[in-house]
Amino acid sequence: MEKKTSFDCVVSTYNEWDPLEEIIVGTVEGALIPPWDIVMKAALHGEALWDFYKKSGGNPWPIEMIESAGKNLEEFVHILEAEGVKVRRPTPYDFSKAYSTTDFEIESGCYALMPRDVLLVVGDLIVEAPMAWRSRYHENHAYKDLCKEYFHNGARWISAPRPQLGDDTYVEKFVAPTEGEPMRTILTEYEPLFDAADVIKCGHDLFAAKSSCCNEFGIQWLNRQLGPEYRVHEVEIYDTHPMHIDATFYPLAPGKLLINPERVHQVPQIFKKNGWDILECPPPVMPDSHPMFNCSKWISMNVVMLDEKRVIVSREEDTLIKALKDWGFKPIPCNFYDFETIGGGFHCASVDIRRRGELQSYF
Repeated sequence: MEKKTSFDCVVSTYNEWDPLEEIIVGTVEGALIPPWDIVMKAALHGEALWDFYKKSGGNPWPIEMIESAGKNLEEFVHILEAEGVKVRRPTPYDFSKAYSTTDFEIESGCYALMPRDVLLVVGDLIVEAPMAWRSRYHENHAYKDLCKEYFHNGARWISAPRPQLGDDTYVEKFVAPTEGEPMRTILTEYEPLFDAADVIKCGHDLFAAKSSCCNEFGIQWLNRQLGPEYRVHEVEIYDTHPMHIDATFYPLAPGKLLINPERVHQVPQIFKKNGWDILECPPPVMPDSHPMFNCSKWISMNVVMLDEKRVIVSREEDTLIKALKDWGFKPIPCNFYDFETIGGGFHCASVDIRRRGELQSYF
């Protein structure tokens, strides 16, 4: 395929590893505990967490947790800026208001912690994801000012079909699979759904996985919307509570694929037949005593590439840092455990806007 570049546009990113020039990083300002909703029992491990959200959802996170998470986030921003990356932030937005549609009502929104979930950037195109959590229905508003600015500077900007998120969207009386049972998710195929973080880029090829936020309809919609220039491949994963692909399946650089060995049982043939190195992420070292409310300890592999070598990784994950060095990368450690407590990893907390590179095929 012919190489393509869009250097004239401020928005231009085709993969996860070209030299990073501009990025959006989330904010802890105004962050709320997500209110309980039906989809959460498919994404969150254990009834203790369910009880926490049922009791505390819609309230602010404890101030000490917000302050600790904020310090981590500012350290991340400082590293990015020190490495020459322009950092943008979302507009403060009041997520505390209840809202309703003709299909559902919810007591509040959540936060602007994780822009990767909301905006999918492919080349010069910004796609606002439909979002499968009712509490995240209006989260895109925190990024509207930036999207308008990027549009006026040459970017294309669309929104996926706004979902209804009524009863027909979710499997009635859903029970998450236990270990050894076939993979299943809470979403029906009633309407197209995906979070932007259910997709990861690799030039002309994008990879997506069904989850508690992404269904087959959503993958089909994205594949057709992006057109013949791109191919969207579905990755088969095994996760009893699946949510997003970037702590499971992550092309780090040309020829190097990082996988979660517990969730990826069969690497897609396209990687094997093209000689990619399959790198198994070592088990996370986060202690069981560390509180986690939104994700598992495998968030350790949720890193951000600054280029094909430099990679920002959680400072405490010594085993992964050593593995990355052995694989030829240059890890840049950053404290992030406290942000992971209420949010996600580095990849979740940011979204690439511009990487210096061309559209090409790696297969």
